[in-house]
Formats: sequence, C-alpha cells, structure tokens
Amino acid sequence: MGETVNLFWAYWPYQVPNYLLSALFWTCIGRFVLGLFFPPGHPNYIWRNFCRLTDWLLALVRPITPGFVLAAFLPLVAGFWVLVARYVFYVVMRVAGLVPPLGNMVSG
Repeated sequence: MGETVNLFWAYWPYQVPNYLLSALFWTCIGRFVLGLFFPPGHPNYIWRNFCRLTDWLLALVRPITPGFVLAAFLPLVAGFWVLVARYVFYVVMRVAGLVPPLGNMVSG
C-alpha cells in the first residue's frame, strides 16, 4: 500500500486534474439525466447543486454550440468537450512523462 501512495504523490500533477475533469464529465451526464425528470428552476436541492456545478461550463459551451442543439442537450455537448479536454490533457502529460505506468504498480 505504501508504494501505491508514493506512486500517487509522484504523479499528482496528472492525478488531481484528471480526477477533477472526470468528476466534471460525470456531473454533466448527471445533469442531463436529471433534466429528464426536473424542469429548469425546480427547487430540488440535488438538481440545484448539479446546475450550480455546471452552469459556468454550459455558459462557456453555449456560444460554440450550433443553434439547432436544444438547451436540454447542452450538458451532453459540455460533457463531450470535457472528454476532449481530458484526452488532450492525457496526451500532453504522457509526452511529458508525467502519467503513471500501467504495468506492475507494486514492485517485487
């Protein structure tokens, strides 16, 4: 276990942003799914928090999204762009040698 913890700290510049991008992606997916059940402005606290966590991202994505895309599908579009950003981040970090190895994590 100690080797795994050391491996995390050795690659934290990759691990932390990757985790945050992953959480943001799944939050967008969750907002889309909850949007099937709750109308905009519904007072449910879970819905409000999903909206609060993703409104800034939807505001960034809205100007580059074609006009024929319905507002209900905007969280999926935002999730797609987060997925693209996560992939680009992986490639950049891989080239820089900052991605943890996939093989044996514990030696010996």
